[in-house]
Amino acid sequence: MNVRRSAAVLAAVAVIGAATPAAADTSPSPSPSRAPLPSALYGDGDPQYDGVWRQSLALLAQHTAGVEPPKAAVDWLAGQQCADGSFAPYRADTAEACDAKTTVDTNQTAAAVQALAALGGHDDVTKKAVGWLKSAQNEDGGWGYVAGGASDTNSTSVVIGALAATGEKPAEVKKDGKSPYDALLTLALPCEGDGAGAFAFQPDKKGGLVANADATAAGVLGSLGAGLAVEPGKGEAKAAACEKADGPEQAAANGAAYLADALAEDGHLTSALPGAEDQPDYGNTADAVVALAAQGSAEQAGKSLAWLEKNAADWATKSGPAAYAQLILAAHATGADPRDFGGTDLVKQLGATGPAAAGKSAETKSAEKDEKKDESESDSGFGVWWFVGVCLVAGIGIGFLISGRAKKQQP
Repeated sequence: MNVRRSAAVLAAVAVIGAATPAAADTSPSPSPSRAPLPSALYGDGDPQYDGVWRQSLALLAQHTAGVEPPKAAVDWLAGQQCADGSFAPYRADTAEACDAKTTVDTNQTAAAVQALAALGGHDDVTKKAVGWLKSAQNEDGGWGYVAGGASDTNSTSVVIGALAATGEKPAEVKKDGKSPYDALLTLALPCEGDGAGAFAFQPDKKGGLVANADATAAGVLGSLGAGLAVEPGKGEAKAAACEKADGPEQAAANGAAYLADALAEDGHLTSALPGAEDQPDYGNTADAVVALAAQGSAEQAGKSLAWLEKNAADWATKSGPAAYAQLILAAHATGADPRDFGGTDLVKQLGATGPAAAGKSAETKSAEKDEKKDESESDSGFGVWWFVGVCLVAGIGIGFLISGRAKKQQP
């Protein structure tokens, strides 16, 4: 899955694993999408698993493009915060206090911090959120998707981005003497064997590390202390063979080399469902472009961005605001113009999914949502159940989500 970029799957898997067969309620859970969605929310899809995530990416992408997001959209995001500082994917009624049943997580929280810190004016919100993130840090220095869950590369990296965005020094944020960089180094593959230099999402059941392209893109950014938005203009990195990672900088270089090799043949990363043909993974390719640009690997980043410009338009249209945001962030990181992305104005199209499109009638929005339902569920970037299947088959280690949910965050 796009582990970090689609918070939906992890939350979905957590929901699945939380119920025991003897006590499971077989009635369908109420979905926030059955009620009218807030006009300030980007996208028409069900926000139950990714509302805060996609809103954060949308606002961050608009900010990098020099667009001032609508105040209502920013206020909606800030208003999603729980009293303890954490964020859930979506709270339909913020007047109702968060409790033990509220599925808060580190990824939504860290993404919201990055967006609100970039926009400014929400120091009280970001300070409280960072405080909660620090309280959820594991003894190995990293973070899991939920508080108490085993550390993974993607969650640790997005939290590092949040810490850096608020002026914290991630290397100094420690638990039992371990920093988040220590956690990432334990998840970096050695230079020998398959997947040399890549990052794993988590150790497998036997404690082994298996290369994961999306985790590697996240790990490169985290090891560099970078967030979801990367500024362009870094010089070209020297091509180098994988070397033993004795620090985060070398781990980032090794990870970038792995991504460059993975992208070299076709210009894109590949995903596949069991029994289905391999297909391009647009979202993870965009993430890899950002990671390569952050490391300074401009040549391959530019080639893969050019592939996205030619091929990603339909994917973004079907996938919605977070996909547009990923492409905008990739263009921004490489110094390209997101307003002329293969002939498409990504900034305009992203804006049209948010409050700027609020003039549509409720009936029109409902009809559009029904029409897009099948497409959004099959989307390789943000389709919840597609990703659940991939994660389960890939065996990337979701046990922490099940056990973590049992130790859910305090309200």
